[in-house]
Amino acid sequence: MKIFLTLCIALLGSCGQALASGHGGGEAAVSLTTTAFGYASLALFVMAYILVIFEEQTHLRKSKPVMMAAGFIWILLAITYKQMGIPAEEGHNAIIHNITEYAELMLFLLSAMTYINSMDERNVFQALRSWLVSRGFSLRIVFWITGLLAFIISPIADNLTTALLMGAVVMAVAKDNKKFIAIACINIVVGANAGGAFSPFGDITTLMVWQKGQAAFGQFFLLFIPALLNWIIPATIMSFFVSKEVPEAMDETVSMKFGAKRIIVLFLMTIVTAVSFHNFLDLPPAAGMMLGLSYLGFFSYYIKMKEKRSLEYDKPLGIGAGIQDPFDIFTRVAHAEWDTLLFFYGVILCVGGLSQFGYLALVSHQMYVGLGATYANILVGILSAIVDNIPVMFAVLTMDPSMPLGQWLLVTLTAGVGGSLLSIGSAAGVALMGTARGTYTFGAHLKWTPIVALGYAASIYAHIFINSRLF
Repeated sequence: MKIFLTLCIALLGSCGQALASGHGGGEAAVSLTTTAFGYASLALFVMAYILVIFEEQTHLRKSKPVMMAAGFIWILLAITYKQMGIPAEEGHNAIIHNITEYAELMLFLLSAMTYINSMDERNVFQALRSWLVSRGFSLRIVFWITGLLAFIISPIADNLTTALLMGAVVMAVAKDNKKFIAIACINIVVGANAGGAFSPFGDITTLMVWQKGQAAFGQFFLLFIPALLNWIIPATIMSFFVSKEVPEAMDETVSMKFGAKRIIVLFLMTIVTAVSFHNFLDLPPAAGMMLGLSYLGFFSYYIKMKEKRSLEYDKPLGIGAGIQDPFDIFTRVAHAEWDTLLFFYGVILCVGGLSQFGYLALVSHQMYVGLGATYANILVGILSAIVDNIPVMFAVLTMDPSMPLGQWLLVTLTAGVGGSLLSIGSAAGVALMGTARGTYTFGAHLKWTPIVALGYAASIYAHIFINSRLF
């Protein structure tokens, strides 16, 4: 099994990297696939990604190996260009293109992460959790509520935050009921991934497709019904195996801090700003998100002043009661998922470097010409269950195969929900394996993979049927 997975990783590495060659390198890039440095670069990426796969075992942050591999790949590429007599400007322009793509993605995510962290600091998610655990719902109702909320929240918040929030609810309600925790976590992972698939903000892959202009903002919502089927079919089947037992309600009350609701409104305004920048001004959505971050910056100044005065003068009675430190937006920026942001840098530069060697073009030809777009896009979803969907989608986008809108939406759907097939296939699954350690495991999820696969197949058929005019 380990050998098989390693081969799949190697295939995906070369596949993912080959796709990116569409933006430069042309014929020259293809001729570099058989060079010694080309093979060395491919081996570097595969080894780096193996370390990423085993992050939980090695405790080595995933950003470190891919960043190092990226640096060495571009060194090898530059040396190869000199040896082959290719102008240095070609490599320079290629890496600048990749860095620009990363900058847009990073600034967009940094703004979104800061808002999510700010809402977390203001107890928005904790208040929702405390409300749920104090209702006295049966386990089956908790199963449906947490799955539904995962599906609803993930289009706005990222699927990782959504999964952790709903996972905390499940573990608080179920306590020592390991069977329920495991099946409820599977439901949450499937719901969070499905919910993120029909929104440009729901997943990194949908965000990349939107920023690349392959689909307009509103067109992603054509995937709503397929995404809903992807979650609701496995959830319905699994619900029959969930007890109707009513656990003892917990007496837990958490209130949102001062300014929490206004931060939610500002986040929604920021999303509107980003969409407007893209749709009406033909400007990068990241620029709109950074403008939206300034909304939070000014409001955080207001919160900070109010809480400072409360701490200094009227702490016992004022809004600052129980406050340790006043709200600070730069603390929220510092708490962004920097390991994830730097991981994206490494992936994009690795993929971009290997694209110049021509590996992506080789495998993409086999996939999109040999298999055809539909089967290739379905395969992308299956591969994303084994290897992170970020390099897979970035590879497809960089190659830019000639496909109608229906196929671009199909690959967006499969890359988003394919990760639900295995617990290691998405950030939501990996995160819950960490918080529910020993209960929600790879094996526990694998038992239900055939059921999850039914939802995966149903979502594909639904999209092809409902949106047939787009193919």
